[in-house]
Amino acid sequence: MAKGKKIIVGVCVMEKKVFSAPMGQILERLQAFGEFEIIYFGDRVILDEPIDRWPICDCLIAFHSSGYPLEKAEAYAKLRKPFLVNELEPQHLLHDRRKVYECLEMYGIPVPRYAFVNRDKPYQDLEYFVEEEDFVEVHGQRFWKPFVEKPVHGDDHRIMIYYPSSAGGGMKELFRKVGNRSSEFHPEVRRVRREGSYIYEEFMPTGGTDVKVYTVGPEYAHAEARKSPVVDGVVMRNPDGKEVRYPVLLTPNEKQMAREVCIAFRQGVCGFDLLRCEGRSYVCDVNGWSFVKNSYKYYDDAACVLRKMFLDAKAPHLSTAIPPILPWKVNEPAQPEGLTRQGSGIIGSFGQAEELHCVIAIIRHGDRTPKQKVKLKVTEEKLLNIMLKYNGGRPRSETKLKTAVQLQDLLDATRILVPRTRPGPGSDSEAEDIEHAEKLRQVKAVLEEGGHFSGIYRKVQLKPLKWVKVVKGDVEEEHPIEALMVLKYGGVLTHAGRKQAEELGRYFRNNMYPGEGTGLLRLHSTYRHDLKIYSSDEGRVQMSAAAFAKGLLDLEGQLTPILVSLVSKDSSMLDGLDNASIEMEEAKARLNELITAGVKAVQDNGSLKKPWMVDGAGLPLNASDLLPTLVKLTKKVTEQVRLLAKDEDEKLAETTSYDVIPPYDQARALGKTHIDVDRIAAGLPCGSEGFLLMYARWRKLERDLYNERKDRYDITQIPDVYDSCKYDLLHNAHLNIDGLDELFKVAKLLADGVIPNEYGINPKQKLKIGSKIARRLLGKILIDLRNTREEAINVAELKSLSQSSTTSIKNVKEHSDHQPLTLIKNEESRRTSFTSEKSMDQDEDDDKEIKYRLDPKYANVRTPERHVRTRLYFTSESHIHSLMNVLRYCNLDESLQGEASLICDNALERLLRTKELDYMSYIVLRMFENTEVNLEDPKRYRLEMTFSRGADLSPLEKSDVEAASLHQEHTLPIMGPERLQEIGAYLTLDKMEEMVRPFAMPAEDFPPPTIPQGFSGYFKSAGVLERLVNLWPFHKHANGNAK
Repeated sequence: MAKGKKIIVGVCVMEKKVFSAPMGQILERLQAFGEFEIIYFGDRVILDEPIDRWPICDCLIAFHSSGYPLEKAEAYAKLRKPFLVNELEPQHLLHDRRKVYECLEMYGIPVPRYAFVNRDKPYQDLEYFVEEEDFVEVHGQRFWKPFVEKPVHGDDHRIMIYYPSSAGGGMKELFRKVGNRSSEFHPEVRRVRREGSYIYEEFMPTGGTDVKVYTVGPEYAHAEARKSPVVDGVVMRNPDGKEVRYPVLLTPNEKQMAREVCIAFRQGVCGFDLLRCEGRSYVCDVNGWSFVKNSYKYYDDAACVLRKMFLDAKAPHLSTAIPPILPWKVNEPAQPEGLTRQGSGIIGSFGQAEELHCVIAIIRHGDRTPKQKVKLKVTEEKLLNIMLKYNGGRPRSETKLKTAVQLQDLLDATRILVPRTRPGPGSDSEAEDIEHAEKLRQVKAVLEEGGHFSGIYRKVQLKPLKWVKVVKGDVEEEHPIEALMVLKYGGVLTHAGRKQAEELGRYFRNNMYPGEGTGLLRLHSTYRHDLKIYSSDEGRVQMSAAAFAKGLLDLEGQLTPILVSLVSKDSSMLDGLDNASIEMEEAKARLNELITAGVKAVQDNGSLKKPWMVDGAGLPLNASDLLPTLVKLTKKVTEQVRLLAKDEDEKLAETTSYDVIPPYDQARALGKTHIDVDRIAAGLPCGSEGFLLMYARWRKLERDLYNERKDRYDITQIPDVYDSCKYDLLHNAHLNIDGLDELFKVAKLLADGVIPNEYGINPKQKLKIGSKIARRLLGKILIDLRNTREEAINVAELKSLSQSSTTSIKNVKEHSDHQPLTLIKNEESRRTSFTSEKSMDQDEDDDKEIKYRLDPKYANVRTPERHVRTRLYFTSESHIHSLMNVLRYCNLDESLQGEASLICDNALERLLRTKELDYMSYIVLRMFENTEVNLEDPKRYRLEMTFSRGADLSPLEKSDVEAASLHQEHTLPIMGPERLQEIGAYLTLDKMEEMVRPFAMPAEDFPPPTIPQGFSGYFKSAGVLERLVNLWPFHKHANGNAK
């Protein structure tokens, strides 16, 4: 190139693309260097003129968009041979997702596990494609729900995600943004599409965030995170109406992937989608030419990189060094933080500047239907054959039926076996036969309830009891002749439970993050909020977690996609009482003695100074006198429900239809936060329970509570009687059952004493049982707190380092993609996700997870280093009681003799009076850092503990105005948080660790963390353990960077 002659850059793209803001900004900067002449071809030339009349250029920017003649552009490039930023021939590949995946695999770039289903005509049957209720199989490769279904054509953006029945089922359709929506949930769609060719691939749970990567040449990559359409489909926009995105740092591995995508598709400027899942990254789509929107820093970088590409290609003798002052003057407007805050510090109760670093909450699930169980011995051939069908034909093996197909089989068999008419009193039928028929009828009613099946609500166990030898040919085989059938049902989150969980999530959003207000969402959006939600395996707990997340993150729509995207199951930490079953049986036996011997005699010898120290604290003194009253009132209520069930049964007998009761779909009911007005108006029980099942519930309680023949009370039934009473007073008050309120008062008096004492009859036993049940959870909480402190120390050290030497971190090239990566080792025990059953067997590598961070260079956020960790653990009553018992009684352990309790006497007294940790009760630990204290000082980190009794207001409460209005909605208010420490008390993290460590699982028993290869980042400390999940702020009115 002659000296002084400019390099001609041709822009051969459709005018709509030329006039886009990013293209204009970048070409303006390119021109400002003074080395280039830019020629715009324009639509008329591109579409109408022959290629030999197109302008001649040295470098060509050309890419396909709607209406673009790609073959014509290819012919021009062949004729004139300019330097191509994006080669033209490979752009054909981008229209076929199959070719994109094949190309990615050829270059060793990770993609989700996938399979192609190719059809020559719509609805063509294919031998290699099998669809079952919860999976599809392609060429023998099985994809369990949730899985993704993509049309093979790259321009068809209707992508479907199908959800498993265990999470409520249904399908989410993703599409190009229409207004403020990018996806729609269809709860009734369960079958896949068959009208075309599709790619099926494994669903990757990314925590609700998508990452878009933009390359400019193979050496530069910029990444932005946005809220994934998978979660609720509401597009986050800023005040200018642009989609909100935030720049994030790429890991070394992801940068290499960006380089390889660029080279594989021979596209210098290229956008692609990245899924971050379980510490690994996958490419799921390649878009071709794409620019970042609304980032002046990116425009600067892109212009500099393109300049170097053009000079290297056409004028290698010229220096490509970037001038010390860039030749354009663009003052990037500072973007507002989007909320009112008094700095990032919070003025603590001690008058010093404190900053919140960590919120840990352990939360009980919301209001549920009573848990139920039916046991019956079965000898019917049809039922025994079902057992053999699903246990692999093994005569001595039990089987569990959970899927829709299995339960439908059982329902079909039961419908045939249940007699149409009941034997009258004059019949010769044996009492046992009548009882058996009643139980079969109950099984049938449970299976028919709900409209469709789902493992979250019902499960059946069939266990063989007796066998005979049968000769078949020359072989003697065993055949079962009797089995025990156990049907578990109920315990489903009600509309009230969902509403409670969502409201509590909203309360946390507005109140748990002082100084932030709705800024939690802003923190969240910029990767400065590290949120992880765990749940036990129970459906009601999972759904409570999803509803809470909906309120916390201001989401919209159905719970199923939220559950699958944001909630992790960890049953080993949050389920089960097996570890303490022996001690709990001992506690119940001693409890029985106390009640029958008379509580007063035992408690008279106790300490009046500390009433919580005596055996059986909280039991009513006249407990033994209340038991006969409890039995009498239970009989009275059961008889009234029997009459209601008899009326319903007579109606059923008059017709052959199974649908006399209005059909009720439990999966759809999960989407409700309001009562079913039509059922209430029809005089039916609330929810899905018919009178037959309501009667079965009360009849079982009446039978189990008191054995007349042996004159023996079963005190373990007291909590169940109380549970049923409270449920019916709240949800079935319209049935006007006489005596229910009296029964509730008596049951509550007894239950308030029995329930807390089932977890230990005195503080020492409570501590022993609590530490066994909550051992893993306590270990995890300590890890959470230590990790937060470790990270805060690293950030503080890094800050002081950068202040003392401005050159210490400048190992980063200003205009390359070598962005600093913050990576910290993993802190989590292994957990299962909703992806499929297979996750149980994955090796420990699943826990190597990368720490994803906001990129401070591009962020337009005033406090990019500000960081809050939130860990939410959703569980059942047993774990809340156990955790609370360890916190309040840990000082009674021999190793901690003489230490004061973590909880003050005032709170211990309130806890004794609290009795019940009801639905949505919670314990919250918040950790603050006092930045004015030395790093080594234990007082740098302060812990604050609070708890809430949950929705423990009586349904009979009339004086509370708010409760009365909520009662109309069949729900109760959640009590606000109460302090567990004296005002002014100072609990350091060191003290907390010392007191709780003896009862917690040691950190070394959790799977060992490892640093993935190729890591080079800020934090080198081997003691740092962490997992950060990249979640999004899901707030519709947040300000921030835009698309």
